[in-house]
Amino acid sequence: MDSVLRAHTRIGQRALLLSTAAVPLTGWAVHAVALHKQLAESRKDPLTGLLRRDAYTARARRLLSRHGSETALVMVDADHFKAVNDTMGHPAGDAVLAAFGARLTAWAGPRAAVGRLGGDEFAVVLELTATRREQRLTQLVRMLHTPVVLDDGRTVDVAASVGVATPDVIGSRDLAVLQRAADAALYDGKHCGRAVTATTAHAQVPSVNGRRVGRPGTAVWGRAA
Repeated sequence: MDSVLRAHTRIGQRALLLSTAAVPLTGWAVHAVALHKQLAESRKDPLTGLLRRDAYTARARRLLSRHGSETALVMVDADHFKAVNDTMGHPAGDAVLAAFGARLTAWAGPRAAVGRLGGDEFAVVLELTATRREQRLTQLVRMLHTPVVLDDGRTVDVAASVGVATPDVIGSRDLAVLQRAADAALYDGKHCGRAVTATTAHAQVPSVNGRRVGRPGTAVWGRAA
């Protein structure tokens, strides 16, 4: 009987040690999951769910390095966005930005780099061959000009200016060069209701940042209805 009791005691102590040891391991696992979630959230814009600038930049560079000439960089700027905030309120403006984020994500697909660079400015890098470029850009313009319906039933008419730069035209896979060219093309065709494709001349524009640039020769796709 004593031997049986001692055996049970040893088994009980071993089980206690194992269960005690499992507690910190479980705690670390939960902690690791929480850290991973926090890291993922820190990489994304809380309003639109799009990548923040740093995370977008890292993914965009990987895509450009991997796929080269079969990629496109698209810059998007919401038109008349201040008027939406001023006349309909900031919640309406937030809803428009969230809708733009959802539309860009749906259009670009899960493999793309889709980022909110700040305010009402967005950027996308995705695989996009020359043969599909016109069709896909026309589709994007149509999506971005579809009215946004708010939770209270009001409808917001929206529009966006779109600039596109591609490595095969610009002659570079450098993200900064392509982004500068796409930005210049965007402002060159501001409010035109089309996607404007950058030329090599657009890549030479030193800075745009909201200033209208000259018209060095552009291709436009997808007039909005």
